[in-house]
Amino acid sequence: MEITDKIKIELREKDAPFFTDEEIAYYLAKNENDFRATVYEMLLIKAESSTVTVSGWNTADTSAYFRRLASRFRPFSSGQLSGT
Repeated sequence: MEITDKIKIELREKDAPFFTDEEIAYYLAKNENDFRATVYEMLLIKAESSTVTVSGWNTADTSAYFRRLASRFRPFSSGQLSGT
């Protein structure tokens, strides 16, 4: 399975399409092919645009859902602080 296909799975693109293949490739290159960093950034972007209104029909706010998914990929600092 290609890395872009794995990214699509984590982004839930099948259920809630948002990014083009070109955009996925862009963010993957931007994050230097770091899978976790790419998914984290893209889920946060997906969380920004969470409702859609079309002809009076509204979708549910999904921002909290995508932020919760992003939290699984949030980077943590593993370095040590030097004492003075």
